[in-house]
Amino acid sequence: MKDINSETGISLARANARGLFACAMFFSVFTNLLMLTGPLFMLQIYDRVLGSRSEETLVALTVLVAGLYFFLWVLEFARGRLVARVGMRFQAAMNDRVFSAVLERAALRRGKHAAGRLQDLETIRGFFGSPTILALFDAPWTPAFLAAIFIFHPLLGWLAVMGGGVLIAATALNQLLTLNRNAQANEQALKAAVFAQQAEADADMVWAQGMTASMTDRWRTSHTAAMDQAAKASDVTGTFASFTRAFRLFLQSAMLAMGAWLVLQGDLTAGAMIAASILLGRALAPVETAMSQWPAVQRARAAWKDLRILLSDIPNRKPPAALPRPVARLDVSTVSFQRSRGDTPVLHKVGFELRPGEALGVIGRSGSGKSTLARVLVGIISPTAGEVRIGGASLDQYGPERLGDYIGYLSQNVQLFEGTVAENIAQMACEPDQKRVIAAAQMASVHDVILRLPQGYNTMLGGSETHLSGGQKQRVGLARALYNDPVLLVLDEPNSALDAEGSAALNTAVETLKANDRAVVIMTHRPTAISACNKLLVLEAGKPAAYGPSGEIIREMMKNAGDVQRVVQRVNQ
Repeated sequence: MKDINSETGISLARANARGLFACAMFFSVFTNLLMLTGPLFMLQIYDRVLGSRSEETLVALTVLVAGLYFFLWVLEFARGRLVARVGMRFQAAMNDRVFSAVLERAALRRGKHAAGRLQDLETIRGFFGSPTILALFDAPWTPAFLAAIFIFHPLLGWLAVMGGGVLIAATALNQLLTLNRNAQANEQALKAAVFAQQAEADADMVWAQGMTASMTDRWRTSHTAAMDQAAKASDVTGTFASFTRAFRLFLQSAMLAMGAWLVLQGDLTAGAMIAASILLGRALAPVETAMSQWPAVQRARAAWKDLRILLSDIPNRKPPAALPRPVARLDVSTVSFQRSRGDTPVLHKVGFELRPGEALGVIGRSGSGKSTLARVLVGIISPTAGEVRIGGASLDQYGPERLGDYIGYLSQNVQLFEGTVAENIAQMACEPDQKRVIAAAQMASVHDVILRLPQGYNTMLGGSETHLSGGQKQRVGLARALYNDPVLLVLDEPNSALDAEGSAALNTAVETLKANDRAVVIMTHRPTAISACNKLLVLEAGKPAAYGPSGEIIREMMKNAGDVQRVVQRVNQ
């Protein structure tokens, strides 16, 4: 289905929920008409029943009113359920889109706290299930109720209009005074929550380094700032909310007083006086509800704004062409990358080619651009200039999902997720292919390690109990990169946590891939990781300093360096 708004996708989600909204608005017509039951009943009681002293009329009116209120209950119940399902349908329509956008923004390293946008969806869903949304449906009926008061007497109508104007002005002033404070409170609260998650993720280091007190101080600073801003906004909202309640009670008393005066003048009946007071309460109820629920309104508005920014920044991709599985032919043509205009390029005119059965080692000092090049090769970021092609087609012609089937990637920091070992190797597939899982584990030489775990491949990983050392996690990550039998494997510092046995297993896996006509790119600063490489690329400050067959590059480096020891030192820098 074509997206109505290619920038955000929000319009499509709204369109999906539009039918439920229309039904809720339709029910609102009848619920608000039925709200006239009370005033009309009072009018009849005071002006007809008491005057005629007719018990039959009283019983008939009471039965009629009971039936009308029963229908009001049914309609209110249905309307409440409909608007709650509008929120759930909106969230269901946007969940996948927002989650993928959060992941893409995190991968692109754009902005902060992208994960908070998932909570924004919860905020919007909760808003649709709150009394505020029903008050918005009822608000258009306020003029109709005020017009009914005018029918009783113009003075009562003008009193109601002036009172409503005061309440609306109070609501607008409350919004003006609390908008920035609530936004700052939400930002500081999210900052504190993200900091706490980061501290929890590396709790071992925090505890070992004695950083608990300093980390607590930093968290408390952000959390206290959030509470201060929230308290100030709450004080302002509380002041206006208490004023609104008190003023509305005074207004109803004033309406009764003016009605009584008109009754004394003979211009109004007692029933009309009571009915006008009830209508006033009904007319101003949406305003009072909006005031009492104003923090929820502001949170929903802020969540809506943040979602639009996220989805505009990460637009929907067009479905890629159904290209066949590519051969292991990688062509990198004068690739450059800079994070923003005016910054020093992280990569500058990097180019090389790989053919099936070849492996390239990329070496260089820390900060030379190796990890950035790896991210460019797997399609996480797009080069500022130049292009990367696999199988003759540029990476963007495949799309992220299809590209993930063809390219395996092992990042510097291996993260295992909540799930079993098999699920992690199978890239968190709901139904892992056990044969492929075991084959990938065997190629990564981690099969025997897994069998020694408490439940083998069904051992739970993630959280504080991983059962794996750093090197074993890295080998499980390698198995995950091999799960789809990729034509290209990109490894970023794959042996940083490996011992001699693990490094040997890595080289064996690379040799196996080469024998199967796959291509491999290894980013490293360790000489042991390039023993299986046919080619070498040396990066210096993002620029290619040397490129060619491994033997020639090593001989050239030995010639320039003077001896093997200095070569090793240079590679290790």
